[in-house]
Amino acid sequence: MHDDGRLFATRVSVEQVEEGVELAPKFDDQGLIPCVTTDHRSGELLMVAVMNREALSRSIESGEAWYYSRSRKQLWHKGATSGLVQRIVEMRIDDDQDCVWLRVEVAGGASCHVGYRSCFYRRVPVGSERSAGTALEFTEAGKVFDPRAVYGDAPNPTQL
Repeated sequence: MHDDGRLFATRVSVEQVEEGVELAPKFDDQGLIPCVTTDHRSGELLMVAVMNREALSRSIESGEAWYYSRSRKQLWHKGATSGLVQRIVEMRIDDDQDCVWLRVEVAGGASCHVGYRSCFYRRVPVGSERSAGTALEFTEAGKVFDPRAVYGDAPNPTQL
């Protein structure tokens, strides 16, 4: 039984969710599900975002990544402004269907709005590495694109 008449089944049992063939995603109380996005070739972690029902539906139907922007409170087609569209090579859902994993090919080679390839472009020293403190270490040599040239001087909605 599908609750929206199209893609998603109503969650009726643990067996259905964990062992069945129906897509029955579990959205949280805000209507969101986390999504991990990696490069389909290298496996590199590119970003972690959230999807609402519409973003997940559009991603499945279009084959391109759609997310929900909590800061802007709106649907977000990744790459619509920058041209750095994420083409989905494979989509997976975890065992209890409360997290999505996208393996993507990125047009232009970057996924981070700051201009780096990955949103995870800094390393946090841990354990014995902390002798020099907790200063973040950059893991990428440079940016793939200039965010000001792509997005203009508009303030970043994630800025504090």
